[in-house]
Amino acid sequence: MPTTSAILSMDTANNIAVPIFSADGGLGREDMGGGGDMYILPDLKTFKSLPWEPKSAMVLGDIYLRSGLRCPFDPRFQMQEACARLNAMGLKFMGGVEVECTILNVTNGRLTMEDSGMPATPPAVAPLQHGYQYFSSDVVDGAGDLIADLREALIGLDLPLRMIEPEWGPGQIEITFDPLLDVDAADAVVYLKTAVKQVARRRGMIASFMATPGLPNAFSTGWHLHQSLVDCKSGVNAFLSQDEVISDLGRNFVGGLIEHFAAGAAFSNPTINGYKRLNASPLSPKFATWSHHNKGAMVRLIGGPGDQTTHLENRVGEPAANPYLYMASQIFAGLDGIERKIDPGDPVSDPVLLSDKPIMPVDLIHAIEALEQSSMYSQSLGEEFVNYYLMIQKYAINRFLSTVTDWEHREYFERF
Repeated sequence: MPTTSAILSMDTANNIAVPIFSADGGLGREDMGGGGDMYILPDLKTFKSLPWEPKSAMVLGDIYLRSGLRCPFDPRFQMQEACARLNAMGLKFMGGVEVECTILNVTNGRLTMEDSGMPATPPAVAPLQHGYQYFSSDVVDGAGDLIADLREALIGLDLPLRMIEPEWGPGQIEITFDPLLDVDAADAVVYLKTAVKQVARRRGMIASFMATPGLPNAFSTGWHLHQSLVDCKSGVNAFLSQDEVISDLGRNFVGGLIEHFAAGAAFSNPTINGYKRLNASPLSPKFATWSHHNKGAMVRLIGGPGDQTTHLENRVGEPAANPYLYMASQIFAGLDGIERKIDPGDPVSDPVLLSDKPIMPVDLIHAIEALEQSSMYSQSLGEEFVNYYLMIQKYAINRFLSTVTDWEHREYFERF
């Protein structure tokens, strides 16, 4: 299927971030010059009929350049490359999804040209019911029809749905999948987000995977990524130890995650808004640490000696993260830890009080600066991809920095 390089040249608001009509398309490649054509080759293994839209289907694909080469800027390609490196070592990635979102009623769905900008004006919304009734059966009952529709859609897509449950804030829910292998784990997140947003829209609602909505009394949402490695042939968990809480290979994987936490945040938390959650939410990790079962750590070890389900949970991610880049960045960091035998030290028992440990990046600017200095990610993802990613992110950051916020106007307009 033909497409154009424009799809890779825009920021999150569809602003053109690079000179696409230049000889190299602004991306440093002659085979992408002039806003030229690219091609998406469908991966028929991902073909799924849409339960909520009769006679319609969705299929994921891989981007090829007109030269016939795979597009290095395709996030799915990066995940495939990460998995290929693992597979060459006789290992597979196992990823489990635990992602939150906010679903609210749209109170004014009328569209106007004045609101159709880049980005568009968000709709006026109202909660389905009051929040901050954690695990209340009344909240579940009040959202029962919506949850039933979501369950039917996700199961109809043959996704490994484990649980849908209400979370803390108004309209906040959490969806959990059983683990999947390699690229399938990331593909599942694409279908999850598509299903949730489209099912909600058909009910006159909006589903948002924004980390911290700018709404009164809204609560931040996160994406906890559960991960382990398994043997390609036997399927045995490579993090399993009969005597220790985690195998030596697993410890080294943790070491890689902590070693590259700052640069990795550029992928696990790729939006400016995501850091409002990390810095403000009392339930978000603040320090680059790991712990056994304590949810205050960046990386939580779940399991223990002899436990076949032993795995790691990265708790810093935001729901808006690209699943392919989030997972690929974790794999590459963990692989570096394995190859260099990085020791993360002992797991901490109280990660909240460790003021001597490195803190998570305070904003996207710091995460991007760390990525820019990361030789590991430049080598693993490719310098070409990292430069591209930095360019798109810096464009969005500059847009943000040049925008006069409501806070600034209220703070200074009348005072000075």
